[in-house]
Amino acid sequence: MGRWLVKSEPFKYSWDRMVAEGRTHWDGVRNHQAAANLKAMKLGDRAFFYHSNEGKEIVGVVQVAREYYPDPSDPAGRFGMVDMQAVAPVAQPVTLAQIKTDPALEGIALVRQSRLSVMAIEDEHWAHICRLAGIDPDI
Repeated sequence: MGRWLVKSEPFKYSWDRMVAEGRTHWDGVRNHQAAANLKAMKLGDRAFFYHSNEGKEIVGVVQVAREYYPDPSDPAGRFGMVDMQAVAPVAQPVTLAQIKTDPALEGIALVRQSRLSVMAIEDEHWAHICRLAGIDPDI
């Protein structure tokens, strides 16, 4: 199973809205590396839901509910999207500040490529962040 982190600005699409809706399409990604990550996602893969710009913290876990398909908001037809569904909130949000100062998370893409909106998470980083968040890594 793949592990990912997806970012959303809370004023545009918050964790609370994700939970209320239960499922949404993850669209509007225009960075080629982030788009390649969306393309690599498989049904059932899990991702941390990260509030960017405001809050700067992991607040929940989502899973891929539909694999990559064309994004109708891209008139050129170069980019796609996936559908995500809410899995569970974290017991304790994990902040960017925590991640940056934790030696066990050295090298994580969230710090190395801070502007990337969809990124892969290594299994050992996934497990460590889950422990910090007070959730089971097998969630």
